[in-house]
Amino acid sequence: MKNQDIRRTAAGSGVKLWQIADALGIADCSLSRKLRKELPEDEKKEIFSIIDRLAREAG
Repeated sequence: MKNQDIRRTAAGSGVKLWQIADALGIADCSLSRKLRKELPEDEKKEIFSIIDRLAREAG
């Protein structure tokens, strides 16, 4: 499965993929489709930043 680093980081932080999609301004199904192929590093950095922010807001 592609983008395992994103999936593991989100799960480990208690952040759901739909929350990431919402922060990106896209539908959760659109994020799921994007994650089917390995993302470029700049998109990954943006998603990791969102995961970090959402985890801090929740905690």
